[in-house]
Amino acid sequence: MTLTEQVRDDRPVSRPPAAPVPGATQTQFISWATLAMMTTASVANLRPAPSMALYGLAAVFLYLLPALVFLLPTALVSAELASGWPGGVYPWVSEGLSKPLGFLAVWCQFAMTIAYYPSLLAYVASTFAYVVDPRLADNGVYIALVIVVIYWAGVLISARGTKAVAGLAGLGLVIGTLIPGVVLVVLGLVFLGQGNASAAPMDGGHLLPPWTGLASLVLIVNNFLSYAGMEMNGVHVSSLREPGKEFPRSVFLATGLVLLIFVLPALAISWVMPGKDLSLTAGVMQAFQGFFDHFHVGWLTKVVGVLLVAAALGGMLTWMAGPSKGLLMVARQEGYLPPVLQRLNKNGVQRNIMVAQGVLTTLIALLYAVIPDVSSAYWIFSVVTTQIYLVVYLLMFAAVIRLRATRPDHERGFRVPAVHLVAGVGFAASLAAMCIGFVPPEQFGGGPVWRYLAIVGGGLLTLGFLAPLALLKFRKPHWVAAEHRHPVASD
Repeated sequence: MTLTEQVRDDRPVSRPPAAPVPGATQTQFISWATLAMMTTASVANLRPAPSMALYGLAAVFLYLLPALVFLLPTALVSAELASGWPGGVYPWVSEGLSKPLGFLAVWCQFAMTIAYYPSLLAYVASTFAYVVDPRLADNGVYIALVIVVIYWAGVLISARGTKAVAGLAGLGLVIGTLIPGVVLVVLGLVFLGQGNASAAPMDGGHLLPPWTGLASLVLIVNNFLSYAGMEMNGVHVSSLREPGKEFPRSVFLATGLVLLIFVLPALAISWVMPGKDLSLTAGVMQAFQGFFDHFHVGWLTKVVGVLLVAAALGGMLTWMAGPSKGLLMVARQEGYLPPVLQRLNKNGVQRNIMVAQGVLTTLIALLYAVIPDVSSAYWIFSVVTTQIYLVVYLLMFAAVIRLRATRPDHERGFRVPAVHLVAGVGFAASLAAMCIGFVPPEQFGGGPVWRYLAIVGGGLLTLGFLAPLALLKFRKPHWVAAEHRHPVASD
């Protein structure tokens, strides 16, 4: 879910066949297996596991279906777009559709973080509660306070232009995802191996989720957000020696690894935690607490809690400036934002954008203190995040089809086979997920439906559409940064 980087091709200028020039810069090739690992690291994490653990064995189906209809199309389409038009979703959509729609895409990449950070930090707060006092995990006031304090602390750190936080993302994958994930699964297997009964049925009759109407499948929408970000690694397609053959291998390997990291911990949680007692924010820690108490090493729960919190905070800090920086770069070139939001501090950081984002994030975070059920609030904000981000994918799938028609001879390092089918499936799946997201899930039927629809629909409409449309309508020629001031071409 981070801004796509442009990968530069440093191959020397073509010349007649000759011996390699000493000292010439060559392309730094990577193996398809390495790219698969990079993709896995950027997508997989433990945070969504509790929401799928509610379904027990059916979690396999609920992860596999969006992987086939969304994850694979996203990876393949982004590879073609990145290999032909480097720079991320703005050039992809601008070239394929129009500049205003390109701005809408990059705006939604940024705007989704406004709803994403409250849900991410709610997970952090509930996890940290198991280090301090587990009873706080379902306390809305505590959750809201932690979100506000940690977010603004992150803004202060990011505004300093700190480079050290960049290394925390890689470290976070190991200490906050791989190690806890492996431990969780191993404990679960030992737990079952001792003859203990699984809390969730594990027989063939529970391979599919029970069908009680659309509401019974709503949780699958959250998996689209779990897989979001797959497009970011499409930019590395030019670093493969044989992109046409190696990139599909990389995608299929990464998809398999991502599914293992998502599915196995979710199953392990379902083995020890009954669905009726499972919290969507603290479910991972509930499972660790249950396992550690069973094996009489309950003190390890606090250790795991610290690891998960550290990893999540590291990821937050490395992401915090990414989408806003991408928005700033486009805004300075095209004049999409008022000058006050384009200003940089002495460290070259877009502090004003981050502060404006923080005000909205704070207001959303305070809703945790108003909505009685913390799990319901977490789910609602996760859905808002997904709805906004799905706009990016709808535009991306449409752009690749249009570019095949209007720019068929444009050089691409990779071409999606059966692009109309692949992109069509991805577009249809994204649209279906967006529609289903407006249906309140059956697990949270206690609150009024109008509140759910107002928050989800209002969040998508306001953050995803009205805000960028207002900026496009009222932008002025002098909003273009001085270094980019040229006659503005008509859109």
